[in-house]
Amino acid sequence: MIRTQKVRLYPNRHMRKVLGRLCDYRRYCWNEGLATWNDMYDLYTIDSSSPHPSTYLVRNELVANKADWQYALSARTLQLAIADLGNAWQNFFDKSQPDWGKPTFKSKRSARQGFKTDRAKIVAGKLRLDKPHGVKNWYDIRISKHVDLSGVLKVVSIYRENGKYWASFPFEVKLDDKPQTGDNSAVDVNVGHLNYTADVINTLPKRLRKLYQRIKFYQKQLAHKRVVNGNNATKSGCYIAMRAKLQRDYRRVANIQHDIMQKFTTQLVNDYDKIVIEDLSVKAMQMSHVASKGLQRSMFGYFRQILSYKCDWYGKELILADHQYPSTQRCSKCGHIKVGDDKITLQGNERHCTKHNEYVCYSCGAVLDRDENAVANLLDLI
Repeated sequence: MIRTQKVRLYPNRHMRKVLGRLCDYRRYCWNEGLATWNDMYDLYTIDSSSPHPSTYLVRNELVANKADWQYALSARTLQLAIADLGNAWQNFFDKSQPDWGKPTFKSKRSARQGFKTDRAKIVAGKLRLDKPHGVKNWYDIRISKHVDLSGVLKVVSIYRENGKYWASFPFEVKLDDKPQTGDNSAVDVNVGHLNYTADVINTLPKRLRKLYQRIKFYQKQLAHKRVVNGNNATKSGCYIAMRAKLQRDYRRVANIQHDIMQKFTTQLVNDYDKIVIEDLSVKAMQMSHVASKGLQRSMFGYFRQILSYKCDWYGKELILADHQYPSTQRCSKCGHIKVGDDKITLQGNERHCTKHNEYVCYSCGAVLDRDENAVANLLDLI
């Protein structure tokens, strides 16, 4: 079982420069590998006797053409970058991937820069990277405390955001199954809240809304500076300071959202043996532009992702309801399903003048809360 720990890194001045050079080197290797891959493929389409591009051939081509300055940096950075490039091309032929698309070149202006290494070690509670041959000054990197470092360390990902360095430590561990409780639950995801058998979880608390208001203000200010000053705007100190504030608030939003989802999913796997959720097509729902921003902020995809791996970890069963299952239109009392003009929409039902958050059954006359009715319908699938 692979369990990943995300930690904050506190490198000294020398190692900060080293990490910066490794981030740049990873981007350089990716771009050079992608350009080489494209050239090999173009040659293969013209002359079928030419070799088809592969991870092995591209890596050997870059290693054979190494410059002198590259030997002062970790060789594993190049090899892992090309391995990821090969995986990216394999995913390109599988449209079911979440972020499906053709591999693109990396920009040095991206807010997030990083690299990978499989030779890192944890020594005395600090991170020790592999030291290139001929380098004299090398130091261990202090990491944030209160982190479980037990297990076998795998490929470490290190990245930089807003001038701060972070690392993802994947540990191979053995986890015991959670005790069986005999209880089942269903979760109905909505914009701003998650309904389940016992309670309602608010995914957009007041502190998040304040942060979103600040983010909107900072984005307007930055856009105004770019319109007034053009390309010179990004070079000013005020622009850089405000952009740092914007990135800081985005980080705070992500921390709050992840904290809510992690705690809620842990509570679910602790209290229930079988959990039912809907298999929603989130991307298709976001294309409607009716509640696309709210859907993105509610993190439906992230909720399903972490709930899936936690159920696998602790021996709990996750049941996915088909996205065509009428959990909202079905009456949990008699089983009547609304069709046509009787359906409930985001605005309610204009024909019967009902609100969007209430369910009125036209067969048995039951009046139910829309979200509670959906949870009961999902429970019927167990």
